[in-house]
Amino acid sequence: MSTLNAILKEIKYVPAERLEELLHYVHSLTPETKKATDLITKIMSYAGAFSDMSETDYADFLKYTRDSRSTLFDRKIEL
Repeated sequence: MSTLNAILKEIKYVPAERLEELLHYVHSLTPETKKATDLITKIMSYAGAFSDMSETDYADFLKYTRDSRSTLFDRKIEL
């Protein structure tokens, strides 16, 4: 616990313009499970985004999305 207290005491000496850099460094030391949890949280923030659409509008949206994907990604490309 004394190491944690020493780190917290030293942080107050970090210039304000370098705090963002420090945050990125601390995140780089974080276990991958924490990063995965953060990603899941970001993705789930979109849950219910289409809940106010009518069934017909949502069906049209899905059809348009499928058609667009087919047009964009299912074509032969000469390399």
